Amino acid sequence: MRLLVFGPFTALAAIALLGLSSFAQQPPPPSKPPNCPPEGFSGGFTRGCPQKQFANPADVSAMMAAIPDKPYVAPQSLRRVLVLGRAVGWVHTSIPLATKMVEYLGDKTGAWMTTITYDAAAITPENLKQYDAVFLASTTGAFLDDPNDKAVTELRKQALLDFVKSGKGLAGIHAATDCYHSTTRPASPGAAPVLAGTWPEFNEMIGGFFKSHWNYPTLITAKIDDPASPLNVMFSPRGYDIIDETYTFAQDSFSRKRVHVLTSVNYAKMSADDKAKEPAATKRTDGDYALSYIQRVGNGRVFYESHGHDEKVYFQRPFVAHILAGIQYALGDLKADDSPSEK
Repeated sequence: MRLLVFGPFTALAAIALLGLSSFAQQPPPPSKPPNCPPEGFSGGFTRGCPQKQFANPADVSAMMAAIPDKPYVAPQSLRRVLVLGRAVGWVHTSIPLATKMVEYLGDKTGAWMTTITYDAAAITPENLKQYDAVFLASTTGAFLDDPNDKAVTELRKQALLDFVKSGKGLAGIHAATDCYHSTTRPASPGAAPVLAGTWPEFNEMIGGFFKSHWNYPTLITAKIDDPASPLNVMFSPRGYDIIDETYTFAQDSFSRKRVHVLTSVNYAKMSADDKAKEPAATKRTDGDYALSYIQRVGNGRVFYESHGHDEKVYFQRPFVAHILAGIQYALGDLKADDSPSEK
């Protein structure tokens, strides 16, 4: 198991493999779906089984204890959030807990009402009219695609783009950036793989796409890039330490010239050994590893938080509060400077 720590590094629940993993979105080889467990497929690469949609009750209880009592600002009107938990590539076991976090955040604080779905058919122009924001709970792969109907796929994609650009909100957690990208492995040893976004409009809207991650239990020190932001009031200006699966983005997919960075990896404090775990062939040349950020897309707003892999992250008050603030920003209720960090 993994542990999120805000402040000194206090505990490790178990030891896993060290290193930095790549190519998370690679689809599984074609195979006949096995006998599916009655409770749903809980983790790993999907192989035709329905996703598990119910979180562990003990995890839900621990998460609920971390939820703030009130919103950061009163909602301007009755808000509705659609949470989508469909994963087509890697299925994170924390997805059901992430969806319940959004639901209980809205219920307890009164900031919004929540609908949870694992069905991409919910993303249509007509259905989205009733919502103010969409939350992507570690969606992976081509999560809006209907493999049997290209027209339906394109309708869903355009519906999501139009929804945000029209003035609505989008929020995503962890694997929401492990979507719509490809990795072409090198034909010869030593050559660099080719990383590419397969839906450029979405890749830009969510802020970048995944290339690799630091494995648990790598200790990451986060810095607060904008201490004045209302989305960061839950953090100490000195930053915090975290143990989770920490994503990195392809060099050309993420840029501070497009997004307003809230928190990022304090790369100067990372050990040389941990820095060396990033694959050299795709290593970022700028040492810039954002953890959370916001941006304007058309008339709409986007918030993204890269952590949220392990269930224990959702037990931590600062993390959950950051998500509350991020969703309230995406809804348009919490005002914040969202100009690009670099002009």
